[in-house]
Amino acid sequence: MGAWRWAGREWAEVRRSVRSAFVEAGPERDTLVQSLKAAGAAIAAWAVSGWWFQAPMALLAPWTAIAMVGSTVYQSVRTGVQQFAIIALGTLWASAAMAFTRDRTMTAMLLTLPLMMLLGNYRRFGNQGIYGATTALFVITGGVSSTSTVGHRLLETLIGAVIGLLVNAFVLPPVHLRSVRDRLVRLARETADVLGAMAEGLGEEDGLEKSEGWHHSAGGLTASLQNVSEARRWAMEGARWNPGGRLRRAGPKPPPFAEDMRWGRVCTRVLAITRTLETINDDTELAPPSPDFFRLLSNVLGQASSICVVEAELLVGFGNDATQHERRDAAVREAWSVLSSLTDTFHRQEPRTSAVGGQLLLETRQLLMEFAPSS
Repeated sequence: MGAWRWAGREWAEVRRSVRSAFVEAGPERDTLVQSLKAAGAAIAAWAVSGWWFQAPMALLAPWTAIAMVGSTVYQSVRTGVQQFAIIALGTLWASAAMAFTRDRTMTAMLLTLPLMMLLGNYRRFGNQGIYGATTALFVITGGVSSTSTVGHRLLETLIGAVIGLLVNAFVLPPVHLRSVRDRLVRLARETADVLGAMAEGLGEEDGLEKSEGWHHSAGGLTASLQNVSEARRWAMEGARWNPGGRLRRAGPKPPPFAEDMRWGRVCTRVLAITRTLETINDDTELAPPSPDFFRLLSNVLGQASSICVVEAELLVGFGNDATQHERRDAAVREAWSVLSSLTDTFHRQEPRTSAVGGQLLLETRQLLMEFAPSS
């Protein structure tokens, strides 16, 4: 049953990602565009090296082109330099080994692969180090070590690098200023979904049985938060050597970094609440709070979910800002009012329920403090 639930969740995530890629601008669409660009660069590199030049090792050109289509133009340039250097080194060393051993494949491998694997771990080559050993394998298994063949291999690698860089820089060049906002919006909506699911479940008699799913969903918020941090890094790196600022509309500036920190704290509080609820459900020795406590907690979390929905709309720029702020502040005031009733209910609880009840009350209060009414 656990495997089926996992497969079901994964399939739901795949369907959501595919739908998002075709329906709205965001990380999924960016991934789709970059994937198609990499495929196009590989096809173009093969057309030039294999179809036009009839190169003997045309495979190297599309192989290099795929690796060149990175998340940013700067990354493509850096990757291209690293990759061309390690591939050239692998080609030259393997060709020399083949010439020295008079094209004896096994002996050439013994002379080449250990060294290339060690060089591949040199930090200056970044993630491209493995290409040195794999290129050496292509050269050695090709069985020919003439000077002209080595030159062809270096030329094919250069063709792939140039085509990959040009495609990434001038065909819908990646401009990541929007990505920070998009991923923050996604995080706010996912947080709203988790809080809404808890609010709905806690209003039911056997709602705690769903606590494992809530905790799993809350754990997914951590990955979404990391995506925000990654997009923030891309936004800074993406502006370097990128013609996209002139070729594409960059859109508004991303939200301030303080928003990343605030949503990080929100995710921490939500994860703590779900962890406590899961513990109550799993540990039969812990006395759960009363149904009235859970009913009021459900109301507070429902208001918190509504706040997150409005915050997502504010990040998108949907609707009238003044109206959205009024809705948000009204939901915050209502949440604090219900939290006051929840606190009174907690004080009337039996002492044996104070451990988990106090934990839930504290984390919920800390969560609402992250949604202070705007001035």
